[in-house]
Amino acid sequence: MSGLEVFLDDTPGETRGIVVRNGRFEHLIIQGDRDVAQHRLGARSVGRIVDVQPGMKGAFVDLGAAPPLGFLTFGPGAPLAVGQKVEVEVTAEPRAGKGPTLRRLGAGEGEPRLLAEGPSVEQVLSALAPGHEPVRGLAAIQAGLEAEEAALQDGGLLGDIGLDVCVQRTRALIAVDLDLAPGAARGKGGRARDIANRQGLIEAARLIRLKSWGGLVAIDLIGVGHDGAAILADARTAFGIDKDIVYGPVSRFGVLQLALPWRRTPLEERLAQGGPVWRSTIDLTRALRRALLSDTRSPHIIAACHAQVADVAAPLISALGPRAGLVIDPSSAPGHFRIDPT
Repeated sequence: MSGLEVFLDDTPGETRGIVVRNGRFEHLIIQGDRDVAQHRLGARSVGRIVDVQPGMKGAFVDLGAAPPLGFLTFGPGAPLAVGQKVEVEVTAEPRAGKGPTLRRLGAGEGEPRLLAEGPSVEQVLSALAPGHEPVRGLAAIQAGLEAEEAALQDGGLLGDIGLDVCVQRTRALIAVDLDLAPGAARGKGGRARDIANRQGLIEAARLIRLKSWGGLVAIDLIGVGHDGAAILADARTAFGIDKDIVYGPVSRFGVLQLALPWRRTPLEERLAQGGPVWRSTIDLTRALRRALLSDTRSPHIIAACHAQVADVAAPLISALGPRAGLVIDPSSAPGHFRIDPT
């Protein structure tokens, strides 16, 4: 793959949007049927203030949806008070047990409720890659599976120079380590080091975007004694010039710090949402759809699974059409299934 490619996997139960640039996955956007609409990025709602926390410089908001509550930071406008109605927009989706972060749009009226859903996956793809019609079907399913696998990796070796990039998230921050693998061609002088750091920043930014991470980022650069201005310019090229990104200086120990805004639920949390039965249901539905698209000659293709999964999967399998079937396999564990043509 080369250039810019866009894929849309609209399997029943879960939709995935994938953006690939120069053969490397840049974005994996996932939305599911069980998502709370009021919690989606960009959703607008009327909410009711239920708890004001001056120490946290914000208030908890009932959005008329399942918990957790939203959190509205203090900003322009009248002071917040318990019982007050406000119109809000989601600026960051839930993560780590925390509710969505909200932005105040103005006064609200009526009971807490959803006013407008956030952008769909297809609309997000259109904003990320204007003018590119997404590829659907079998190729999109495969791209989504490969993007998920890539996003769950910590990094690895990159390029002919043997650049080793490792990106890991802790409770406090995202730690990025850039290094040259043992035996890699080191080149001469600081120029080779600067090129490696530049490529490492680009790769780190790509992985963080793919994982939908935000927060404090600490990047351990290769070597010390860097040109701080040049490193910051390379970082802005890699991570972007979003007004909400805060760039810090390069320390004398060769560490660059920056703060990225949270936007979406982290990928690893997104994939765990709904519990193991729901995850198995989505995996089964996608596998069956993939089989249907790959094998167009078999009259029927049947998924055999545990009864718990079958109960949840039945309406999704029905949406795949008359060739798709579902049977209960008493010997299957909840997380396992079998796809058989007939």
